[in-house]
Amino acid sequence: MKTIFIFSFLLFANFTFSQSTVSGKVVDQKGNPIVGANIFIEGTYDGISSNDKGDFAFTTSSTGNQILVASFLIYETTKIQIDVANCQGKIITLKDNVNALDAVVITAGTMESGDKARVSVLKPLDIVTTAGSAGNIIAALQTLPGTQNVAEDGRLFVRGGEANETQTFVDGIRVAQPYGASTNNLPTRGRFSPFLFSGIAFSTGGYSAEYGEALSSVLLLNTQDEPDQNKTEISLMTVGLGLGNTQKWNKSSLSVNAAYINLAPYQAAVKQNVDWNSPFQSLSGETVYRYHFNNGIFKVYAAFDASKFDINQENINGPEKIRVNLNNNNFYLNTSYNGNFGESWQIASGMSYGYGKNQIGLDLDHLNNDENAAHFKLKLKKNFSNRFKLSFGGDYFVTVFDEKFNENSGAKYVNTYNSRIAAVYSEADVFFSKKFAAKIGLQVSNNELLKETAISPRISLAYKMAKNSQFSAAYGDFSQTPSADYIKYSKYHQFESERASHYILNYQFNKNGKTFRAETYFKEYRNLVKYDTPMVQYNSIFDNEGSGYAKGLDLFWRDGKSFKNLEYWISYSYIDTERNYKNFPNQATPNFVADHSLSIVAKYWINDWKSQLGFTNTYSSGRPYNNPNESQFMNGKTKSYHNLSFNWAYLLSTQKILYFSVSNVLGSQNVFGYDYAKNPNSSGFYNRKEVTPTADRFFFVGFFWTISNDKKDNQLKNL
Repeated sequence: MKTIFIFSFLLFANFTFSQSTVSGKVVDQKGNPIVGANIFIEGTYDGISSNDKGDFAFTTSSTGNQILVASFLIYETTKIQIDVANCQGKIITLKDNVNALDAVVITAGTMESGDKARVSVLKPLDIVTTAGSAGNIIAALQTLPGTQNVAEDGRLFVRGGEANETQTFVDGIRVAQPYGASTNNLPTRGRFSPFLFSGIAFSTGGYSAEYGEALSSVLLLNTQDEPDQNKTEISLMTVGLGLGNTQKWNKSSLSVNAAYINLAPYQAAVKQNVDWNSPFQSLSGETVYRYHFNNGIFKVYAAFDASKFDINQENINGPEKIRVNLNNNNFYLNTSYNGNFGESWQIASGMSYGYGKNQIGLDLDHLNNDENAAHFKLKLKKNFSNRFKLSFGGDYFVTVFDEKFNENSGAKYVNTYNSRIAAVYSEADVFFSKKFAAKIGLQVSNNELLKETAISPRISLAYKMAKNSQFSAAYGDFSQTPSADYIKYSKYHQFESERASHYILNYQFNKNGKTFRAETYFKEYRNLVKYDTPMVQYNSIFDNEGSGYAKGLDLFWRDGKSFKNLEYWISYSYIDTERNYKNFPNQATPNFVADHSLSIVAKYWINDWKSQLGFTNTYSSGRPYNNPNESQFMNGKTKSYHNLSFNWAYLLSTQKILYFSVSNVLGSQNVFGYDYAKNPNSSGFYNRKEVTPTADRFFFVGFFWTISNDKKDNQLKNL
């Protein structure tokens, strides 16, 4: 018995005296104590939480070198190697978690919407609930700062850049033909329905090194990863019909939209300012198929559009109108895969193919062209830590363009080009702290057609000065192949890429449903195309000696909390820009630029009426035009542009909506510019005619019915 007692005592004493005490203090980067941090020996249950002074102390039977772990919710987990026997009074500093919701995010030049956006300027449903947008993504974006409202064109003009200087991407893959076909002074629309997209990123400059061949802007459209439920959507409209269906399975889903538009009944009822032989008609459809693998998602997006119209346009150079008969067919296919593999690796890959064909009758002459364009993409990303992320990848663009012009006289002209562009890039995201981050990138591209290589560095910085506000800055070099209007004559002339440099400074405040952005910028243009004839033609003498600049200030305010059931935003832009390009005799402001632009958008829900009312008021100062009756080039100015639009969505029942909208409620007589005769009259005066809207107002009435599993979903979010 005595032996057993002595053995037990020695065993207890050995266990007691083999215990070591680990102690210290947990602080943040400013030296302030952190209360409630968890401190423990990795692989054991030995540990404790820090007290109200940040102090901790616990005993452990572990010996030798061990890993001490310290963690807390809003800080990065820290692991340090210690010698257990000599770890007393240890000071552990926890760094801010750069992935926290309140961490800095680079915002210079970019406005985002969608559930994945850290700071959302527009919501996805804003694209179609904005009065006057008529479901057109481009029209809704024109209520944001940095854009120009060129209503006779309809495309996206950004910060002094022409529409072709903005590139559109779906799920990171380029869209070669993002707009419907049109003709002179007849506005076009974006090809894509907003219903299939869950997020939009609109960059007005300084964008990532991932994107090339865009001189002024990029528009990134992201399709939905996962629909919420099975549903069918039916649309009956004064301009046509629409049908959509979504089916959802265990790992996959399919969404399909189709629409038929025919403006003939509408234009028979509402007076038009143009002479139609056959009003606009189109048949279009879109589909997205999604399949979820264990480590990624595969998507197939496809869209087609067949449209036509026949119009007689006034001719300032003669008594007879010019007949334009246009048929357009377009197809776009996009496949993408995004997933994870290995240890902290991500992959994004895909390809797109776009086909556009135009058959145009110009009186008795005929112009036919078709474009085949493909894009192949591979991107890899590695998260080495929360503070350093590296991405790199490559793109390959192929474009084949053919055009045939047959004059009634028998003369024939053929123009074609085959463009191949290979690009590689690398970009690093560096988070120095939760308040300071940088994005540093470089793109290198080789253009086989132009026989040149372009090197484009880019850098963005962001500093969070307070909980709800931050500054961002960006610089980048950008290059782009000249427009097809020029390079289709590349067999006669050797062109160079057009180039631009962007400098951007941004301030953003975001708190409780309120967002304020202020951004100032400077853009320098180089190598712009110039020619020596009144119109672009095969025997024009081209060069890349053009240049220009754009500088300005963009302001944005959005508030969805101050007034019950009311959400509104205000955008203002000031721009000072001049270019010496095309056939300009000297540097001047282009005719699509208004110095001042203002948009006010409001949406108000009236519960008793079961209605959402919307208003959009758009103002632009006068735009320049060249009057050949004056000696000074581009000396004219149009009157200011005004447009007040209104919409009303009324819930007939939970899933049935009656919708009404009207543009230009006040009937403003807007003038976009003037067309002048090529030659003076007998008095030596050049005659002119106004360029005006195709109609004073546009009225729209629609009935929208949703049939869904929960019997609650409706299209109010889409109206």
